[in-house]
Order: sequence, then structure tokens, then C-alpha cells
Amino acid sequence: MLKEGDKVPGVTFRTREDGNWKAVTTDEIFGNKRVVVFSLPGAFTPTCSSTHLPGFLEKNAEVRAQGVDDIYCLSVNDSFVMNAWAKEQGVDDEVKMIPDGNGEFSDKMGQLVDKADLGFGKRSWRYAMVVNDGTIEKMFVEPEKPGDPFEVSDVDTVLGYLKEAKEKAA
Repeated sequence: MLKEGDKVPGVTFRTREDGNWKAVTTDEIFGNKRVVVFSLPGAFTPTCSSTHLPGFLEKNAEVRAQGVDDIYCLSVNDSFVMNAWAKEQGVDDEVKMIPDGNGEFSDKMGQLVDKADLGFGKRSWRYAMVVNDGTIEKMFVEPEKPGDPFEVSDVDTVLGYLKEAKEKAA
């Protein structure tokens, strides 16, 4: 599992934009900026749809005010699913969706887990991170316990860290 101080893995995400395929690299997402990424098990799933994504949508301006350039939601779903979920959730540019369809990024992060018992196959473990110019600044990884824990990767925990880091830097 990657940790704070490590570089994010280099991968290319296959996205759909305006009906066309577009390759987006981790360098484009993480290079020369500070971003927040929150990763979750699946689009349209209960906690992801009712709390995780909506929290970051609701408080995106507060997160950005702490020196964050972009906010990304990552899931091991294809671009069609991520785009449909974004539309259903009313996502505009405040949160950008990353389809990790093959789970390559999640795997290289050490966060790919087997959820076959739920019929999900391989999915991302729930976590959030702050990435500064491609380097992991802070990780918020949910505890390893049964089910779908949602205790530390929420927007309020991430926001608390960002505010504290901003105060220390001042």
C-alpha cells in the first residue's frame, strides 16, 4: 500500500467526454497542483451516493478555500457508469469523476480489494487523500473491518486536516 510521501502511480484513465474517448493521465490530474481524491467502492451504491459524494459536493468551496485546486471522485467503474452517476447526482465541475475501469490505479495504490462476496468483484477500498504535485501528502484510509466502513475518508475529516495544515503553514 502506498503511503504519505510516495508518488501516485502513473496510469492512463479511459474517459468519455462529449461522446468521445479521451485518455487522461495521472500527470494531468496530479501534476503541478494540489488535489483531493476520494475513492469509493462503487457508483450508485448506498453510502457512496447518499453521503460520500454528496458531502464533497456540498463542501467543495470550503475544500478549495484551503488551497486545493481540484477534487476528484475515483471508483472502479467504467466511464459510462461514472458519467451516468455524475448526472444522477447533479455533479458539475465541482467534483471531477475518475473511472478506474480496470482497477489499475487502485491496484497500484494497494487499495484494490475483492468484494466478490457482494457480487461486486474487484473494487477500490474506501479512502481519501491529498496529493501535492503527484506526491501523497495525506492519506485517510478506512479501517480494515467487515462491511463498508466510512469513518475517516469523509469530507469533514479531510477538511479538518486541510484547515490544520493551512494554519500551520501560515
